[in-house]
Formats: sequence, C-alpha cells, structure tokens
Amino acid sequence: MTDSETNGEAISPEGIVALRAELEQLEGTARTEMAARIKTARELGDLKENADYHIAKDDQGHLEARIRRLRERLRKATVVEASDAPAGSFAFGRTAEVLDESTGRISAWTLVGSTEANLAEGKLSIESPVGRALRDTPIGEQVSVETPRGIKAYRVQNLIER
Repeated sequence: MTDSETNGEAISPEGIVALRAELEQLEGTARTEMAARIKTARELGDLKENADYHIAKDDQGHLEARIRRLRERLRKATVVEASDAPAGSFAFGRTAEVLDESTGRISAWTLVGSTEANLAEGKLSIESPVGRALRDTPIGEQVSVETPRGIKAYRVQNLIER
C-alpha cells in the first residue's frame, strides 16, 4: 500500500462488495421492516406508555446510525488490489501460509483492512502488529513480532492463489 492509499480505509474488492450489499439490505428490507414494526406498535394505543413503540423507535435509531456509518466507510474506502504489491511477497489482499516457528503451526491468512479482519475466517488486519510485520514480506523470510505473549517468529511459507 502506498501513502495515498492509507488516507482512506484500505479495503479489498470483496470487502467493498460486501459493504455495498449490507448497505443495500439495510436501506431496503431492514428499513421497510422497521417501518412496519413502528406502524404496528403505533396502532396499540397511547404512545406515552407504549413500550413496543419506544423499543421500535430506539431500534430505528440504531439502524439509521449503522446506515450512516456504512455510508461513511464507503465514502472513505480505498479499494486496494493485491496485484498492486511486489510479486512474491505477502501483501494486502493476498493469502499466504504462515508458519508460527515457536509452535510449528501453519495458518492461512489473508491481509485485509481492519474493518474486514476476522481471524476465525483467516482474515488478518494489516494494522495489527502481526499484519504490519508480515506486510510485504517475501516468501521464505522470517519476521519477529512483539505480541502480548512475548516475541513471536513467523515465516511466510508460500502464497495461495484465490
């Protein structure tokens, strides 16, 4: 990633598609369902003492806040292609098998932006200490990272084409 790309939120092409899909769902189906919920609650009578109505209105506020946050993320997003990085290195958007040299465990990780990160899915944030250390590391090279559990050594074994 270049300095110009770090001005916005780095996001993969897949991540931007998922972001747009979530926003579309919230602005369409979710808003329609929320309006129906509020209408039904209103019909129950006195709004001052109508808990269903107040809960629905609170939920509507949360929905609208989520929509605003997603729009802002889309506005600031910078799509970063894996092909923009040096060949043969573990870079943003690329997937690699990484060896934890202290345990011998090999993990398949994809370097992604912080909002896409999900270690259970093998998506490692490029902003995390491990992600920063591994970024642009050539195949076969070892890096050391200070973690809360002490210094860890990792080696990029190979890149996985997806």
